[in-house]
Amino acid sequence: MMARARICCIHPKRAALIWVLSTFLFFSAFHMILKNSSMHNFTSSSDAPTLNMVKRTRLYEKMARDLDEHGPAFLKHGETSQSLSLSDLFSVKDGVVTPNPKEANPPVRANVLYLSTEYSLPISKAVKDVFLPYFDKAIWFQNSSLYHFSMFHSSHHISPVPATDDEVEAEANAVRSVAKSLCPLNIVLDRVVLTSTGVLLGCWQVTSGTDPTTLRAKLRTALPHAPEKQLYDAAILHTSFARLLGPPRFPDKEASEAPDEIRLFRELVANLNNRISGFQAVVSELWYVEELDVLALAINGRMKVRRFQLSCSKA
Repeated sequence: MMARARICCIHPKRAALIWVLSTFLFFSAFHMILKNSSMHNFTSSSDAPTLNMVKRTRLYEKMARDLDEHGPAFLKHGETSQSLSLSDLFSVKDGVVTPNPKEANPPVRANVLYLSTEYSLPISKAVKDVFLPYFDKAIWFQNSSLYHFSMFHSSHHISPVPATDDEVEAEANAVRSVAKSLCPLNIVLDRVVLTSTGVLLGCWQVTSGTDPTTLRAKLRTALPHAPEKQLYDAAILHTSFARLLGPPRFPDKEASEAPDEIRLFRELVANLNNRISGFQAVVSELWYVEELDVLALAINGRMKVRRFQLSCSKA
């Protein structure tokens, strides 16, 4: 009888002790899971800029190989940027290049980051210094007051999305809100490349500020009716400096000597890289552009521009 009573008395204490230990172990394990999860999220967040930088580097390396792998297609009047032919954009008569403005119906609605003339003018001068002696008039230099980075299209010529005036205004207001929430980009020129289509491109990296992938993701959310297929990779940050539209001149070559065009292109790009690779800039404007002519930003065509500051607002 006494033994039985002893068991009844001891059992509740053991049960309480087991309950306390179990509760302690549960909350300890739960805390460790939360901590590990937070550390994982922090690591993923902090690694994102590095991963985007690596992705851009790989993209730029592939773009740099394009001319060697496919040859100078622009000498055969092939495609230029955005799957358009050179004849869609330019005419070359007696060695003189003139743009061919063609109405975009419906207008292309592009969201681009703008590079201020504080930075574009010295770049433009270097490009002309290196390329003009060899191409004279068979080259189209991007207007230095319109240097830009194409980010996201609400509508483009491959997948047009018609919009009323009210819908365009709503899109512009949505882009304004995105711009207010984002910070300026501090960027550095990684390299210059010449593509097989004759486009001379500046390829940039972001050292701090908003990453292009973030900007494009926010524009995708803000512009739900935009084409699903966009024109560029989400990580890329590039701007056009010039378009080559004809063969180079070799003033120092004898007529009997066969010119090595590919070698010359490599040398010119290398010379330009030596001059401006590592150039730093700050990008603080996002433009919403209605291109009334096809590729109006590239050929000085008709356009309507709304300019928004990247202001880092938390509101």
